[in-house]
Amino acid sequence: MASVTSAAVAIPSFTGLKAGATFRMGGATAKVVSTHTPIVAGVKASLKEVGVAVVATAASAILASNAMAIEILLGGDDGSLAFVPNSFSISPGEKIIFKNNAGFPHNVVFDEDEIPSGVDAAKISMSEEDLLNGPGETYSVTLSEKGTYAFYCSPHQGAGMVGTVTVN
Repeated sequence: MASVTSAAVAIPSFTGLKAGATFRMGGATAKVVSTHTPIVAGVKASLKEVGVAVVATAASAILASNAMAIEILLGGDDGSLAFVPNSFSISPGEKIIFKNNAGFPHNVVFDEDEIPSGVDAAKISMSEEDLLNGPGETYSVTLSEKGTYAFYCSPHQGAGMVGTVTVN
């Protein structure tokens, strides 16, 4: 699936818990108690409170895994008409974020003759008429089929603005 987006993810951390401290999380209250060994701490909680903590931890893990992405610049810092980098590898399901940098307008089109069999180029490409016109605008795509994908910027393909991604 492909989308034009920008996002930020904040993942909470839990530090500085002290013995005797009471804290609330999602309507549940927990109290930190210490044992005779100063390094070890126990948390007194009901099953409902533990469930709330498990759900919060799982949500944080899902958000963190969705944050895995590689950013590819559209146009070099020197004004060159290129993808930077123009050749790279990713894992299946990793998001690629193409970000306008210089020399725009740009787009990202996958060559239907140079992608893995069974992949629909139209579903992973921008249309050749759609363009990213401003600095920092993005287009993102997630590739799940293993293989090599060739892509280009339609306004600048003749100038050599082409690239490849290998999904391992």
